[in-house]
Amino acid sequence: MKKGNWIFIFVLILIAGLSRLLPHPPNFTALGAMALFGGAALSNKILKVLLPLVALFITDVILNNTVFAASNQGFTLFYPGALWTYVAIASIALLAPLLINKLSVQKVVLGSLMASVVFFVISNFGAWASGVLYPMTLEGLATCYIAAIPFFANTLGGDVLFSGILFGGFYLAGLKMPKLALIKN
Repeated sequence: MKKGNWIFIFVLILIAGLSRLLPHPPNFTALGAMALFGGAALSNKILKVLLPLVALFITDVILNNTVFAASNQGFTLFYPGALWTYVAIASIALLAPLLINKLSVQKVVLGSLMASVVFFVISNFGAWASGVLYPMTLEGLATCYIAAIPFFANTLGGDVLFSGILFGGFYLAGLKMPKLALIKN
């Protein structure tokens, strides 16, 4: 995949992150898609992880202190379990180039599936590992994953839709502005 201007890519990632502020079904967000897109579109190993994490952090701070403010005590940067979400997003960004090294619909769909599975496995492991909701046993871990299955369809739907928008938008922008598709970052 040709690399584009990192500022343009960051704007797309930031817009995807800000979409979390709009009403949506549980887990139907652009989180996995923005990590997948950033990981595949950027060649710089630090930026491909950092930019999706920055977008996640910005929206987390807004959500923590507006939507979820009633359950917080004072200004909140990180919610309990945030580390696992951040690890999941960083993992998706790092794995993205392995699946999407050349842009195609099939690779974006496969990458979206991978992003959803990685997020599901890591974030729910974190929910179990916190020891708050589930017993720290194999049965507790299994119960945690089973309880999360209903949310997986929304995660997958969001990842596929938003990956299509991000990768498709970037591709179309490259057709309209050929220099954008040729700039190395």
